Amino acid sequence: MGKQIWLSLVLSFSSKYLHLIMDEIIQIKISLMNSSPSIWREIQVHRETTFFELHHIIQITMGWQNYHLYGFNTEGYRIGEISEDSMEDYGSNELLNSRDIKLVDVITVGETLSYEYDFGDGWLHQIEVQNFLSCDKDEYPVCIGGEMRCPPEDCGGLHSFYDSLEILKDKNHPEHKEWFNGSLRNTTLIYLIY
Repeated sequence: MGKQIWLSLVLSFSSKYLHLIMDEIIQIKISLMNSSPSIWREIQVHRETTFFELHHIIQITMGWQNYHLYGFNTEGYRIGEISEDSMEDYGSNELLNSRDIKLVDVITVGETLSYEYDFGDGWLHQIEVQNFLSCDKDEYPVCIGGEMRCPPEDCGGLHSFYDSLEILKDKNHPEHKEWFNGSLRNTTLIYLIY
């Protein structure tokens, strides 16, 4: 009788955590929060990917330029890049180093975490952990889906970006000439055309 209980416990534990042993790939969906239509990417990364590496993967797949600071938040953990400057200004004693923390150590299927890029403009992303998978490709990370382009860097955040699009569409708007001749002209016009 004791062996059956032990075997039952082992099988129960194994089925719950088997993906940690067998599945090497994590599939996640990254969405720019409050964007409409939704700006998103679906990617697959190796489970040993650090949050520092994930930050760079997000930068490339979403179309950001990696000019600004970033941070992840999950289940009470703050994960970001720690530097001597951040230790004085940002209270990094509460911040886990993104170079040390691996995805597999922190996340589970169905979990949602947040990623913020550029604390000034406040580009908030929601990251949904969709699945743990076995390797079926030669190289990872890989972007397997997505829609829409990200707004241009340093445009003031999502609200300001949408305001600038409305101004550019309306030739009679009092700020139209300023925006049309301004620094956002080329990058914002691309969004109007495509």
